[in-house]
Amino acid sequence: MPLPRFIQIHTLHAYPAALLNRDDAGLAKRLPLGDAIRTRISSQCLKRHWRMTDDQFGLSRLDVPMAVRSRVTLELISRRIQDNGVPPELAQAAAEALREAGLLDKGGKDKKGEDALKTGQAVLMGKPEIDYLVARCTELAQSSPDEKSIKTAIGKTLKNEQKNIEALKHGSGLESALFGRMVTSDILASREASIYVSHAFTVHQAQVENDYFTVVDDLSREAGELGSAGIFDTELASGLYYGYVVVDVPQLIENLEGIPAEDCFAETTRQERRELAGRVVQHLVHLIATVSPGAKRGSTAPFDWAKLVLVEAGDWQPRSLAGAFHDALPLEDKIGTGSLRQRAAGRMAAEIQAMDEAYGAPLSRRYLALDPVSVPSGTRHNLAQLAEWASSIVRQGVC
Repeated sequence: MPLPRFIQIHTLHAYPAALLNRDDAGLAKRLPLGDAIRTRISSQCLKRHWRMTDDQFGLSRLDVPMAVRSRVTLELISRRIQDNGVPPELAQAAAEALREAGLLDKGGKDKKGEDALKTGQAVLMGKPEIDYLVARCTELAQSSPDEKSIKTAIGKTLKNEQKNIEALKHGSGLESALFGRMVTSDILASREASIYVSHAFTVHQAQVENDYFTVVDDLSREAGELGSAGIFDTELASGLYYGYVVVDVPQLIENLEGIPAEDCFAETTRQERRELAGRVVQHLVHLIATVSPGAKRGSTAPFDWAKLVLVEAGDWQPRSLAGAFHDALPLEDKIGTGSLRQRAAGRMAAEIQAMDEAYGAPLSRRYLALDPVSVPSGTRHNLAQLAEWASSIVRQGVC
């Protein structure tokens, strides 16, 4: 039986009149692909919404420490040291010492004043890592009479702390175990991503429109004044988006359990050691299918559940089905082959059929679809069944 080394998740989502992901000019993000410009949703945007969702399948419900992504994590550490009874000036010095040691920002020694505890970019730190550093700095502050001595003590101590921090259970947080973390620190550990997320894009040419709107001043209107309190415009887009996510199962298990990737499916590795990874995959399938990104939520309500979710599992290298849409789908069905999303599903099925015939990859497939479509060698499920199947093959180690 093939191993579930990779789980691939393909989706189709439909969003009308929404601004899902903005560029630096406030316009809908775009992507040139094949014969047409498409609108797109960045992978960072998608991952952010999956990370922050708080429902029954939220990542926070997995009983694994989460992480904090911020430029002001050192300010948080300073406040928590003060909460432990350390004077503010010593807590500030302790946090500055962490930065000067290169913990969160290389070259931090020259930062002064309000910038002393801000990093150049948002850094991801696990809550166990933060808890550990707060406890160690508090301990050192209790035996340091002044700011200079605590900085010296922390500088010396951090050289011996790397192994302790790396040994923390889920120390870097669930987010880094899933989406990776690149750090330049000599103390914090980098993490290889175990989940790869593509930019979602419309399967047809971009459909965008400027939305011109005005704001009415209620009080001025009651006083008989005409006109508006403001005139604005924004860009809205509509589309059917293809999304693609890959789960590197051995890397996921390694990140979560500390088991070397090459041993995660070994006979000596108990199934219970893959239980958490299976639950992560189960939650992820639900999140991908039901969580919508989007700016201007209050005025566009950009919420949709996937019209199609296809999950593939096997031990071959992953491959996207984006090539099915290299030529943009025509918006009008001139030959009577079905709705836009039926035609999109048909394109995906045809791409799978061609790939299977060319490569013969033995992939296991399950899918859900709102339309009467079929997937080669695929079995239709509802969402709960689909997520449970994906979870079970991780636990069992076979697909």
